[in-house]
Amino acid sequence: MLREVLLNLLGGFGQSLRLFCYTLLGALPLGLVIAFGSMNRFQPLRALVRGLVWVVRGTPLMLQLIVIYYGPGLINKGNNLWGGGGAGRMTAAAVAFILNYACYFSEIYRGGIESIPRGQREAGQVLGMTGRQIFFRVQLKQVYKRILPPMGNEVITLVKDTCLARIIAIYELTYAGQAYIKSHGLIWPLLLTGVFYLLFSGLLSWLLRREEARLGYFE
Repeated sequence: MLREVLLNLLGGFGQSLRLFCYTLLGALPLGLVIAFGSMNRFQPLRALVRGLVWVVRGTPLMLQLIVIYYGPGLINKGNNLWGGGGAGRMTAAAVAFILNYACYFSEIYRGGIESIPRGQREAGQVLGMTGRQIFFRVQLKQVYKRILPPMGNEVITLVKDTCLARIIAIYELTYAGQAYIKSHGLIWPLLLTGVFYLLFSGLLSWLLRREEARLGYFE
């Protein structure tokens, strides 16, 4: 029985890990784009981007998952934009997670960029550097050092938020553990899922601490 449970939990963990990786791959660069949009000097664009961030950050991720997955089909009279089966559900979940986390990441990026003293930019301009050169050669590593702790917190939160994908019937880790309550009346497989989350979160925390220590030369 234990072997069967572990195999099923590993399968669910694989789905959770896929969603985790898709989210980071999409949200990290998109968050930077949104951050630049929220700092843009063109006021209508800045207002539009900040309005989007406000809506996404102010509503639950579970609600966003439901709307993104079911909404297109209801609007388009039953023609689901995402297609059927597990692949369609995973695509919809990835879109919802990427949009949600990109908005959170954008605020972290923006705070990190705006925390760099303006004098550094002015000094770079005096030396004849372009805005792009100043950002990538002077500011970027300092921004990275400052945003790493809050970004790490969001990444750990993402590990646990992947369980929300079960709301659209994705067979992720928590779904796999809870299935044994209904089929066998057992609670311990669900508790065992916590071990998976703890181990994965612990590994990520260790990696993040190592990265912070490596950047200690900025202090």
